[in-house]
Amino acid sequence: MSVDWAAKRNAMVERQLRRRGIFDERVLEAMAGIARELFIAGEMRICAYDDGPVSIGHGQTISQPYMTALMAQSLELRGSETVLEVGAGSGYHAAVLAALAARVIAIELIPELAEQARSNLEAAGCGANIRVICGDGSLGFPAGAPYDAISVAAGAPKVPPALLEQLNDPGRLVIPVGDLDEQQLRVIVKNAGELTTQMSAVCRFVPLRGGAGWR
Repeated sequence: MSVDWAAKRNAMVERQLRRRGIFDERVLEAMAGIARELFIAGEMRICAYDDGPVSIGHGQTISQPYMTALMAQSLELRGSETVLEVGAGSGYHAAVLAALAARVIAIELIPELAEQARSNLEAAGCGANIRVICGDGSLGFPAGAPYDAISVAAGAPKVPPALLEQLNDPGRLVIPVGDLDEQQLRVIVKNAGELTTQMSAVCRFVPLRGGAGWR
């Protein structure tokens, strides 16, 4: 049975995103144009546009579409930024960010997923301005710093100091912080040497692993 992926994608944008208050037209356009199904393998692909996270193996998930949109919108990208993404997973969130910014560096701790992300991005035609690195994203990637925006797709016990250090001034960081069962999505703004934090939503992400994450 063939699947009308375009219809599913459009329904996701209208029902899951726009109706819930996602208003940034660039975010909506990016998510309407990127084939999310190409970032989910095997029998789970049919769940690509479900209103929730979907397993991508290795104990990891591709985030709920609404959460991807909310995080992208919170970064307020305009097209000229360099973005660091922590927790590349299968590459979908990096693809969305790359449609909104000039350059994305995506870090993934699990080698198999990092390779899968590269392959998925190429298949989706989204990899031209994305570099996928296998490494400890909780420590950031100093070689590419400073970053105008940082997006963390894993729940952290606290905000990793390295990410704050690598954030440009001005810059924005979005990260879920809390315990293993529940986090608050924080939007941290750096401006003129000062940090301000807003709580955006209650959420539950897979744990951030690494030197500044859960051990």
